[in-house]
Amino acid sequence: LQQQAEQTCRQLLRTQEEHEQLLQAAVEQAEGLEQSLRNAEAVLAERAAQLRDAQAQLSRNKLLIEELRGENRRSAMALQAAELKQRSMEEKNQMLEEQASALKQLIGKITPASLSG
Repeated sequence: LQQQAEQTCRQLLRTQEEHEQLLQAAVEQAEGLEQSLRNAEAVLAERAAQLRDAQAQLSRNKLLIEELRGENRRSAMALQAAELKQRSMEEKNQMLEEQASALKQLIGKITPASLSG
């Protein structure tokens, strides 16, 4: 009976050691999973920060594009006004050239008449 009790005791010790080894392996695995989780959280936090930065840059770019569009509209209007002014100046220039030509003709007619008179 004592021999059977010793054998049972040894078996219990082996079982206890096996359980401790299994428990140690489970603890190590849990620690590894916790470390993997912390790493994944760090990567996610970094990616989230990158996305926030990209979103902020996108917002700045949108504002810049709107400003450039407004500036482009103002430039187009200024160009249109300059073109209209140029056309007006060309028309005035044409009119002045026509008047100068008419004056030359008139002077050409008057000059011989005044010389002969």
